[in-house]
Amino acid sequence: MKNYLIIGASSGIGRELALMLKSQGYEVYGTYHKNRPDLAEGIHYFPFAALESSLDNEELPGHLNGLAYCPGSITLKPFSRLKQEGLLEDMKLNVLGAVHVIQEMLPKLKQTDQSSIVLFSTVAVQLGLPFHTTVSMVKGALEGLTRSLAAELAPKVRVNAIAPSLTDTPLAKSLLSNEEKKNANAQRHPLRRVGEPRDIANMAAFLLTEQSSWISGQIFPVDGGMSSMKT
Repeated sequence: MKNYLIIGASSGIGRELALMLKSQGYEVYGTYHKNRPDLAEGIHYFPFAALESSLDNEELPGHLNGLAYCPGSITLKPFSRLKQEGLLEDMKLNVLGAVHVIQEMLPKLKQTDQSSIVLFSTVAVQLGLPFHTTVSMVKGALEGLTRSLAAELAPKVRVNAIAPSLTDTPLAKSLLSNEEKKNANAQRHPLRRVGEPRDIANMAAFLLTEQSSWISGQIFPVDGGMSSMKT
């Protein structure tokens, strides 16, 4: 049986990914921070706060075929208003949290012939977008981690990242709070819509499973064409 661990599986992309992997017949272990999901879904949920605790090995199997780290933040503000404390908090959640989890789970990931790690960046790293200084800095560090770690862990563990554009998740609720905002953001993308959790989860599931067994060290834009087209 192949086992997958999704950190942040209670909502948004993480939840969609967990349900998708479960529907494909895999054993899925998922963490939640505050709100416990429906246990009837067949996913092994357990509480975990990325910045406050260690993973409970009693909740997990002896080996993992894949790990996805989904927690993130969207901090948008003018550069002049950035505070060091806020920047450090975002860095801790997005990058140091991922490092912590990967270090703890690496022995389990190395128990299989080849396993996979998926991280999440943002289109803003490649595009110069106003008010995105914090998220671009933090996710840029995550892209560096992806490539360096992929080289260090090859060939045993593959490491890739996905760089989405704006996706309709609880994290982006304030940016998509009404139809006017949704339509305005949709028009910024060549494909004329904002992303759905399934759009990103499809790529994550592909990268986690053996379908992508010859892919590592890559950053994949899933962004409605924003990073490569102007229409």
